[in-house]
Amino acid sequence: MASSRRLRALITNDDGIDSPGLWALAAAVRDAGLDVVVAAPHVDASGVGASVISVRDDDGVRVHPRTLPGLDGVPAFAVEGHPAYIVYAAGRGWLRPAPDIVVSGINLGANVGRSVLHSGTVGAALTASLQGWYGLAVSLDSGWEPPEAPHWDAATTLVPELLDLLLARDPGTVLSLNAPDVEAGALRELREAHLAEFGNAQVVVEHREGDPHGTLLSSLRDTAEEPAPDSDIALLAAGHPTVTELRTVTGVPGLLGRMATSNARRG
Repeated sequence: MASSRRLRALITNDDGIDSPGLWALAAAVRDAGLDVVVAAPHVDASGVGASVISVRDDDGVRVHPRTLPGLDGVPAFAVEGHPAYIVYAAGRGWLRPAPDIVVSGINLGANVGRSVLHSGTVGAALTASLQGWYGLAVSLDSGWEPPEAPHWDAATTLVPELLDLLLARDPGTVLSLNAPDVEAGALRELREAHLAEFGNAQVVVEHREGDPHGTLLSSLRDTAEEPAPDSDIALLAAGHPTVTELRTVTGVPGLLGRMATSNARRG
């Protein structure tokens, strides 16, 4: 990690500034030798994806300095905005010097399958890529019911290895790490995983009649589909921490050329 000691890391999440997972992640990145600043939503912002919504008051967004447990001397801020907004603001003049890497998490609950699109944890890391920075999203596969004592160390013990892996790539690279919620000593080997075609559950929305126009009620149901054995869902279930490289939004060139070829074939 010698080359990373000069790097500045922004630590954020979507569970909010008061999440112990955020504190554990910030400490792990600091202990890996990076210069750390913490900025996270003032309240829970789970499921916001890469939204840049913020709470504006007199054309400004309030920022509240905080002192976090176990992070004496680390600048920390509760921001009245979503995690991607925080990352965006950091690259548009708020933080000086700007970060080189955004580390987001530790999310309470896995971020797996193509449904990572909706994750605020992942959205922050992908927004970092748009700024030309490294991004690392870190999540703990803790199940649907939050445990009383999550094994944050199952994720933090992997942070130095993931930082080395990430920083060996080009700036703009984004990795997503998921760790089983087990004691660190019980972890199996780290595996590279494909995104499952679906998430580890499906959202079902029911419309109930009522005043004035009814209510939409959402619930989670386990999916009946079997995940591929090399997918993030299957490997996590087998006790492996998983890592997946993600790509942010990109254009696909050649549309008009493909249309012309297709039309020519029809003719």
